[in-house]
Amino acid sequence: MEPSVGVAEYYANKTIFITGATGFMGKVLVEKLLRCCPGIKRIYLLMRSKKGLSITERLADFLKSQVFSNLHENDPKCFEKLRLVSGDILVENLGISEEDREELRRECQIIFHCAACVRFDMKLRDAANLNTRGTLRVLELVEGMRNIEVYIQVSTAYCRCELPVLEERVYETEHNPQKLLQCVDWMDDELLTNLEPKLIAPQPNTYAYTKSLSEALVAQYEGRFPIAIVRPSIVTAALKEPMPGWVDNLNGPTGLLVGAGKGVIRTMHLKESLKADVIPVDLVVNGCILVAYNTGRTRLGQVAVVNLTESGRNPLTWGAALDMGRVHVQEFPFSVCLWYPGGSPKSSRLLHELAVLFTHLLPAYLLDLLLLLLGKKTFMVRTQKRISYGLEVLQYYTTKEWHFKNDNFVALRKDLSKMDDDTFYTDIMMVNWSSYLRDYVRGAREYCCKEDPATLPRARRRQTQLYYLDLVTKLVIYLLCAYFLYYYTKVILSLVF
Repeated sequence: MEPSVGVAEYYANKTIFITGATGFMGKVLVEKLLRCCPGIKRIYLLMRSKKGLSITERLADFLKSQVFSNLHENDPKCFEKLRLVSGDILVENLGISEEDREELRRECQIIFHCAACVRFDMKLRDAANLNTRGTLRVLELVEGMRNIEVYIQVSTAYCRCELPVLEERVYETEHNPQKLLQCVDWMDDELLTNLEPKLIAPQPNTYAYTKSLSEALVAQYEGRFPIAIVRPSIVTAALKEPMPGWVDNLNGPTGLLVGAGKGVIRTMHLKESLKADVIPVDLVVNGCILVAYNTGRTRLGQVAVVNLTESGRNPLTWGAALDMGRVHVQEFPFSVCLWYPGGSPKSSRLLHELAVLFTHLLPAYLLDLLLLLLGKKTFMVRTQKRISYGLEVLQYYTTKEWHFKNDNFVALRKDLSKMDDDTFYTDIMMVNWSSYLRDYVRGAREYCCKEDPATLPRARRRQTQLYYLDLVTKLVIYLLCAYFLYYYTKVILSLVF
C-alpha cells in the first residue's frame, strides 16, 4: 500500500537546517532537495567566512559548482530559498547570533547534520572538537527548536572498526563523550598525543573514534525529539545525479584513482579478493532524504539507525575495481601524467614496501636530483612522502573486510510510490560497476582535475608516447640487469675455477 503522503509532499512548506552544506555530500543534498522537493519553504545553511571570503562570497562561489548547473538552467529562482546563517561548529553556541538562533528555533522542522572532518590523521583534540563537540553544539540548538520533526546525524559505517558485523543500532562506547571532551580541554598537546593511541584503541584513527563518540552523544537525546543516524560506507562519485561521475574532491578512492591514473601511485597494499563497500553519493543523499521522511512521519521515540551500505547485495571486489579502472583510464587519460599508469596491488606487506622503494622513492630521488642539477625547484620526494603517508592511512581499509547489516536501508523502498522510488532511488542493484567506474574516471578527470573533454585527443597521444617510453625504459633496465648478472656470474666463476 502506498503512503498517503509522498516524499515531495512531506517536504512541502518545511524549513530545513543543514550543516556541512559546502562539502561533497552537502552540495548533492542541497541540489536534490531544491530540484525534487520544489515545495520546500526554506533551507538554512550554516556557513563561516573562510580564506578571506565572506559567507555571501562563499555562497556565490558555492552556487557556481557544476552540481547546480541543471537548476541554474531550469529553475534559477529556487536559490532564493537558501538562507545563510553565519556560524561555525568550532565556536561556542555555533557562533550564531541570538537573532538567527531564535529564527531557527521558530522556523526549522528538519535538520541534516553533515558537517565533519573526514581526515583520518587529525590530532585527537581537533577531531574531537570538530566531530564530537560540534555535534553537541548542534544538538543543543536543535533541542530548543519548537517545531522539530526530525534530526539526521550523518555518521559512518566505519564507526566501530573492531566489530566484524555492524548492526543497525547504537553501540555503547568505552568512553563517555562529555568526559572525553573535558580531557581534551585540560590536557596539553604532549600529554594528549602520548595518550591518543590508548584512548582511541581499538579504532584505527581519530575519525572513527570521534564518530563513535558522536553517535553515543546523539543517543543521549533519545526521546527529546525524533532522531535518526545514517551510516554511509565509502562514499564515491555520483551514479546519475546531479550528473554521472560527479565528484569534487580527492578523498579516499578518488585520490587513489587520480594518483594511479597519473602514474604517481604504482603500488598499494591491498587484498584483491576483498569486497569494496562503496556507495555512490546520490544513493547516500537519497537515503538521507528518505530516512528523514520516514522518521519525521512516524516520530519514533527511539533513535533509528540506517546503514547506507552495499552489504554484498551487488558485490564489487577491490581487484575487479582495479581491473575495470585500468581499462577506463586508457579511455580517459589525464593530460598531465608523471609516467605511464602501471604497477599493481600487493597482498604482501613486504612486497609492497619493496615496490614503494623501487617504484616510488628511488625514482622520486632521481627526478629531484635531475631537477636540482638543472637549477629547478624539487618536489617529487616531498610529494611521494605525502602519498606514502596517505596510502598508509587508507590501506587499513583495503586489507580488511567488514559486514554491515542494512535491512533498514533496503526497507526504505518498501512503501514508496513508484514515482518516489524512481525519484529517490536507493537500489544498489541498479549499479553496473563497469559503466559506473567509466563515469567515475571521466568525472575525476573533468570535475576534480578540471580537464576539458576537448583535451582528450592530446592526452591520448601523450598516453601512447608514455607507453612506449615506459616500454623502452623497462627493456633497458632488464638488459642492464641481465648484463650485470652475466658479468658478475662470469667473474665469480672465474675466481672459483
